[in-house]
Amino acid sequence: MGAGHAHTLYRHGHSPVHDLPPHCKLAATFAFVLVVVSTPREAVWAFGLYAVLIAGAAAAARIPAGFLLRRLVIEVPFVAFAVLMPFVAEGERVDVLGMSLSVSGLWGAWNVLAKGTLGVAASVLLASTTELRALLLGLQRLRLPPLLVQIASFMIRYGDVVTDELRRMSIARRSRGFEARGVRHWGVLAKTAGALFIRSYERGERVYLAMVSRGYAGSMPVIDDVTATRAQWAYAAVLPVTALAVCLMGWTL
Repeated sequence: MGAGHAHTLYRHGHSPVHDLPPHCKLAATFAFVLVVVSTPREAVWAFGLYAVLIAGAAAAARIPAGFLLRRLVIEVPFVAFAVLMPFVAEGERVDVLGMSLSVSGLWGAWNVLAKGTLGVAASVLLASTTELRALLLGLQRLRLPPLLVQIASFMIRYGDVVTDELRRMSIARRSRGFEARGVRHWGVLAKTAGALFIRSYERGERVYLAMVSRGYAGSMPVIDDVTATRAQWAYAAVLPVTALAVCLMGWTL
């Protein structure tokens, strides 16, 4: 998979959660999100317990609450969509603060907000405790199709390459006194985008030829064979199993 690769979401640390094998954390996160989505929206108390479970996992991982909350901003578009639902949905109406809102829309908004926020929080917690390279190794260990793992690996690495190339081109423009201030500068920005595409394509070709010269034949070698003990699987299963118990109570109570 190549050399180590850090990302902005990852928070370096030494905790029981950080030390878990990546495929254990991936399986636990997927199971937790699946359980949350399966919970009836009327069981409001269950989502409160799920939030407590996420907070407990964050505490075990030594992830500050502020760090987690700041990265939840990514769900703002979903929040905006949820806020509109009570106004545009049809069906029985109810007056709230002088506004006529749809009952089904209110339940739908709650459903999107609660489940979406918990899912994003679980994903952010996973990314905060697992490096990208480890995530790819975990996907490989979980028997995800190798081609998909390679596509994800190349996408991440080439994303950084393109971003770095764009940064250098931006520095070069500023060093020559250029600042985009209006429509008249769109032509320069369009030429920059074209040059960026050509440079990225050429670099991709060079990287591919270098890989072929080193024996690449359509599959990446497994350098680190990550394994997990029963104790590690049991520790990772605490979150989804507890959430499953809450979900079952939500359906029965």
